[in-house]
Amino acid sequence: MKLEIDHKSCIPLHVQVEQMLRELIMLQEYVDGKLLPNETALASRLGISRNTLRAGIDKLVYDGLLERKRGVGTRVVQQKVGSARLGSWISFTKEMEKQGIEVETFYTAFSKIRADQKLSEIFSIGLGVEVCCLERVKGYKGVRVLHSISYFHPRIALTAKEDFTKPLYDILENKYDVIASSSFEKISAVVADKKLSEMLHIDKEFPLLCRDRTVTDPGGRVIEYNIHHHRSDKFVYTVSIERG
Repeated sequence: MKLEIDHKSCIPLHVQVEQMLRELIMLQEYVDGKLLPNETALASRLGISRNTLRAGIDKLVYDGLLERKRGVGTRVVQQKVGSARLGSWISFTKEMEKQGIEVETFYTAFSKIRADQKLSEIFSIGLGVEVCCLERVKGYKGVRVLHSISYFHPRIALTAKEDFTKPLYDILENKYDVIASSSFEKISAVVADKKLSEMLHIDKEFPLLCRDRTVTDPGGRVIEYNIHHHRSDKFVYTVSIERG
C-alpha cells in the first residue's frame, strides 16, 4: 500500500491520515501483529507534523482499533471472533475479515424506490425522489448472521452491475469517490418478524440486535442510511466508556 496524503485536498490532513491508517491496518501483515511504522519517520514521509499524524492514530486508539505500548510501538488490537467494538467504524465484512473470518453473501437485491417521509428527512430531499436501495444477507461458516438494508443519497448513482459481495465502502470510495467518514448509530434489541425469520433462517421472534445507522462523508453530508439486524447469539458489541 502506498502511504500518501493529498496536501491540496479540501479534506483536513488529520482526516486523511485517519482514513489512510484505517486502510493500512486492514492489510494482513498488520492484522497479524506487525507494528505500525515509526511515527517520526512516517510523519516526515507524509510531509506533516507529528501532532497531525498522532491525531489520526489517537482516533483509532480511541476507537479500539490500535493499541500503544511504551517502548514497543503501536499495533492492531486483536478482537474476539464474532464481536465488534462500538466506535470501531468499519464494514461488517472488514470487521469479520479482521478477525480471520471469511464472510459469505447469501442474498443480494438492488432496486430503486421513491423516498418516503423518513428518507426525505434523512437525506433532505423531496418526497418521492428516487433513491437506490440495497438489501443483503451475510454470514460465515454457512450461518446467516446479518440482514441489512441500505438507502443512498440520490447523488450516489449506484447500479445493479456492482459486485456487492465486496465491501460496500470500498466500492463507494474506489468507483464513486465517496468516502464514508462518520456515522451516527442507534442500537436496540428486537425480535425477528416473518421476513427476518425467513431471511436469516431463524424462528420468528428470535432475539436480534438492530443497528440503525446514518453515514456521512468528510464534509458531514449524509450518504447512506441503513438498518442492520444481527443474530444476537452470533454477534456481540463491546463498549469502553471513560468516567466523565
